[in-house]
Amino acid sequence: MTTPSPGWTFLSNHGHVLVSLALDPDVRMRDVAALVGITERAVQMIVRDLEDAGFVVRQRVGRRNRYTVVTRGHFRHPLEDHVRVGDFLALVTGDRTPAQPVSGGRASTGRA
Repeated sequence: MTTPSPGWTFLSNHGHVLVSLALDPDVRMRDVAALVGITERAVQMIVRDLEDAGFVVRQRVGRRNRYTVVTRGHFRHPLEDHVRVGDFLALVTGDRTPAQPVSGGRASTGRA
């Protein structure tokens, strides 16, 4: 017997987008939007937030973008500021192999 899913999740949309980019650095924004359940425009705004904060590096490859997650940063909220982004991604991706992350970057000294 399956139980109905709640109307909320433990991760924010920012967290879901970050996980999506870590799992597939070449993913299209429309595909992330479908996975997360938000609009493509919302995904673009979240990716911009993550880039501006130094948690994602965008690289232009031909006509597409490749996104690399910076794993050394820490969560920003005081309750989780001891958690590194890379450790979080390792936990939530399980056996799925995430993209090879960048270990440095602006987020390495800041909080996510």
